Amino acid sequence: MGTGETVEPEPEPEPEHGRRRLGAGAAVVLVVVALAVTVGIGVVRSATAPVVEIDGPASPTATGAAPAGVYVHVAGAVRAPGLYVLAPGSRVVDAVAAAGGFSPEADPGGVNLARSVSDGEQLHVPREGETAPDGGSAGVGSDGRVNLNTADLAALETLPRVGPTLAQRIIDWRDANGAFAAVDDLLAVAGFGEKMVAALRDLVTV
Repeated sequence: MGTGETVEPEPEPEPEHGRRRLGAGAAVVLVVVALAVTVGIGVVRSATAPVVEIDGPASPTATGAAPAGVYVHVAGAVRAPGLYVLAPGSRVVDAVAAAGGFSPEADPGGVNLARSVSDGEQLHVPREGETAPDGGSAGVGSDGRVNLNTADLAALETLPRVGPTLAQRIIDWRDANGAFAAVDDLLAVAGFGEKMVAALRDLVTV
């Protein structure tokens, strides 16, 4: 020390706990960044996922599984004839709308727009001057039997002992419960007993 030289003090070593704190902080930052990247990838994948939509006439096998609803084949004087899937409880007016509406040559008075449609029905919209298919009334088949699911009030009233009141009850029941699955379902309609249903069995169908 007698030579007059100044001796610089050696730097004190960084405390061990400080280094550990820095290492832990860096680890937290890395975890946060990794999470942000993962979330970002998930958002991008969700945003680019394809959305399948069915537009126009529906096919029973288009989606691989039949959706809940009723299948109605709309034919005749409509803009887009075809097979459509309608919501349960739909009416003729809904089926015509699904098919693009009446075509210019249609006779709107030839169909009952307020009637409920049934699963598997073919709805024919007549043209001006055209009669109903097979020359029959709505809901009456070529064999003369009345279809409980498609017949209108007038067709139901052609059945023996079925007047306007009972005919309306049939329509009200199918509006509330859906299509008749069997002729015996008439027993659930007020005013129809076993004897009356037995008398109608060969005159009606579903």
